[in-house]
Amino acid sequence: MSKSELVVLGQDDAAVCCSPMVREPLGEEAAVDLARMFKALSDPVRLRLLSLIASYEGGEACVCDLTGPFDVSQPTISHHLKVLREAGLVGSERRGTWVYYWVLPAALAKLSSLLRTPSGTAAGDVR
Repeated sequence: MSKSELVVLGQDDAAVCCSPMVREPLGEEAAVDLARMFKALSDPVRLRLLSLIASYEGGEACVCDLTGPFDVSQPTISHHLKVLREAGLVGSERRGTWVYYWVLPAALAKLSSLLRTPSGTAAGDVR
């Protein structure tokens, strides 16, 4: 296998799917998919939940650990977690009576690649 045929493990089609917006316009399907993710993140509780899950050691958190930091009920937390899951931002698995959540790196890579500025352009440059 030549170097040009090497595949980096842990990478998916996020970079292929979503070129930065400053380089080319989004297609309709990609825009719908990304809008669903951004809409899920537009709620402060969901954004904090995603950050909290990502910051847990081992990269996953039990739902039992996610209700304390918020001034909302457990059913409301469950609703927000469902929205994050349906948007493709987190994965989950039931283990006994608890559900564990983790952030999906491919989803974050997709969002990140969309907003990335092209090399050679400073992030603060306004034209």
